[in-house]
Amino acid sequence: MTITDFLERIQLDRDYQGQIRHIETIPAREAAYGELARPIPGVLRTALAGAGIERLYSHQVDAIEGIRDGRNVVVVTGTASGKTLCYNVPVIENLLDDPNAKALYLFPTKALAQDQLKALTRLASLDGTLTDLVRTGTYDGDTTRHTRRKLRDEGNVILSNPDMLHAGILPYHAKWNRFFKDLKYVVVDEIHTYRGIFGSNVANVLRRLRRVCEHYGSSPQFVCSSATIANPKELAERLIGLPVDIVEKDGSPRGKKYFVLWNPPYVDLTKMERRSSNVEGHWLMAELIAEGFQTIAFGRARVVAELIYRYTKDTLERRKPEYASKIKAYRGGYLPQERREIERQLFSGELMGVASTNALELGIDVGSLDAAVIVGFPGTIASSWQQAGRAGRASDESLAVLVAYNDPIDQYLMRHGEYFFRQSPENAVIDPENKYILSKHLRCAAFELPVTDGDETLFGKLTRPIVELLEEFHDLKELDGRYYWATTEYPAREVSLRTISDATYTIVDVAQDNSVIGVVDGISALELVYPEAIYLHEGETYFVRELDLEQKVAYVEKKEVDYYTQPVLESSIRILKEKQTKTWRGDQVFFGDAAVTWVTSAFKKIKFYQLDSIGWSNLDLPQIQLSTAALWLVPARDLMHEIREMGRNPVEGLVGIRNMAISVLPLFSMCDRRDIGGIVDSSNTGSPTMFLYDRYEGGLGFAETGYHAIEELMRGCLELVSECECETGCPSCVGLPVLRPAIQQDQEGHAGAWPIPDKESARLLLEAMLAR
Repeated sequence: MTITDFLERIQLDRDYQGQIRHIETIPAREAAYGELARPIPGVLRTALAGAGIERLYSHQVDAIEGIRDGRNVVVVTGTASGKTLCYNVPVIENLLDDPNAKALYLFPTKALAQDQLKALTRLASLDGTLTDLVRTGTYDGDTTRHTRRKLRDEGNVILSNPDMLHAGILPYHAKWNRFFKDLKYVVVDEIHTYRGIFGSNVANVLRRLRRVCEHYGSSPQFVCSSATIANPKELAERLIGLPVDIVEKDGSPRGKKYFVLWNPPYVDLTKMERRSSNVEGHWLMAELIAEGFQTIAFGRARVVAELIYRYTKDTLERRKPEYASKIKAYRGGYLPQERREIERQLFSGELMGVASTNALELGIDVGSLDAAVIVGFPGTIASSWQQAGRAGRASDESLAVLVAYNDPIDQYLMRHGEYFFRQSPENAVIDPENKYILSKHLRCAAFELPVTDGDETLFGKLTRPIVELLEEFHDLKELDGRYYWATTEYPAREVSLRTISDATYTIVDVAQDNSVIGVVDGISALELVYPEAIYLHEGETYFVRELDLEQKVAYVEKKEVDYYTQPVLESSIRILKEKQTKTWRGDQVFFGDAAVTWVTSAFKKIKFYQLDSIGWSNLDLPQIQLSTAALWLVPARDLMHEIREMGRNPVEGLVGIRNMAISVLPLFSMCDRRDIGGIVDSSNTGSPTMFLYDRYEGGLGFAETGYHAIEELMRGCLELVSECECETGCPSCVGLPVLRPAIQQDQEGHAGAWPIPDKESARLLLEAMLAR
């Protein structure tokens, strides 16, 4: 059966109700090759030939020439385009010229480092000279102490991740002095993942790396790679703090791809509720696997991946029993050896399918999959294409399906397929000089080497005031203009690169001698493993018996139930400082600092396969406080009075606008809607006010982007509400008045929890604001 045959067949299925809204056919592309000015050395050429590589694609040639010329380079090409060779070739060439040279490869995940290690060792093994020359290995949390010492002393190509560089290498740089002295290349792979708080942290780690290298007399060249985003050159330069050249003309071939926009059907006459997207996604996955197509399904959260896996397995046991054991779930929290085994089984073809979070979005080589089912818009167009690219990694035809949620941005994309397929990918936003992030890394930097005035060129203009503040708190001691670390603490241990919360909770199974089955950050723990929650792991349901807030441990036990749980969040906000203000069409708009408080106040039980709530319980958990950046819009009083005179509630309309704005803002800033919070409140200004804020300490530029793009933001909201087919309001337009879906949870489970804001009030308010 071909992809075309499959699409025709499902449209004849009894469960098909016109879900296909658009099919985009992406034509095949022929390869474009190039020639290097100086031939590749013979032994390396022999190894490449042994790997079936006789010619280089044009982008590989451009990248290698740039690296040979000593320039920092960022390579921006599609999935499976051979970006790895862009840096492996010049690195090995350099080792052939200088056996003492060193290279450090940084990957965002341990899994990707392991995968790239296999590729590098496979290439080196194809020629005896290279086998002896390339001394490589992964240096991460899973590496044994003996192997760590051997790599540090003898390795010349070390593969690691920013977390290990931050906490396990830089603080001990004296032991690495020979490696840093001869360090020629630093490869930073998949830089599009380094955005938001993670990217801001990594940018500071890379500045600390450059600082240590300078101490040992080296100045390594940086080679970056990225999936397609709007600002790869800017992002690379912000990450490493140096100029880079960009290589972005992709010369690799690709097979024909069919990209389908799939909208679940309405289940009520009022056109407010749609069939569960998770159920639709699992049905597609099961049908594809039953027809022999190796398939990956992506869910936006851990719970979604687990639900799709559970549903698909159940369906295949009835529909195609021999395939039911050939699917797996894949996400963070599984043991490393479990994840490696799943990757191996996918690559070998032993598995027919996997339900994953974005953990498999990156370039781990799992072979040529036939289809990708993306359940819910991943938050960015760049991520959508990255996930879709996991299917069709060879020259064969492939299928990608985006299954929409019943929320504003997903429904907008269903109505405007041209936007999705013609729009440029988003900008990646990072802020290395965020004072909260920078202060932590300056503590780490001082632990590594004394901080001097010259470090301002690396860390920015806030270096001096932050260092002086750290001295006041007795973290640093100044001596002859140099600031030394002054305590016995180990600061890197206190800094998590991937979340603003440094706390980590352990999830243990009490029925299995308290064996650890997962971990979760401090903020997510209060939304995922609260008392009486159902925690999903490998498709199984675990009941949370206790959450120990002091020891940071969640105690769970396996329990067969027919439901899962969703947290209910409440929030409040206080303005701390106005930084910018303007009058926009007669209304006041502000940007500044704000303090947000939220709490998991209750949870509800959601029956599997349905969106029905079958029970509620209140919770007594501590509040979480956040100092961040926010924009706030204060509609003019006469405008609000005008809407009230029409018989509508303007505050309810403002709530609807808030909900839509949270969904529309990610179109202007590379963030997920879960990175943004929103509140409608009158206590701060004495008038109904819409707040949008960054969900990160100190803010990361998302709300500020909204402040500067307030016109486009409001027009986007008006377009959403005007084009929605519902009569009075639904999750596809004015949405639900919730703070946000919890980070690791299924956003579908929030349907029906609160009254939906009045659509007409929101529309009239937007029209009135934009008509001024």
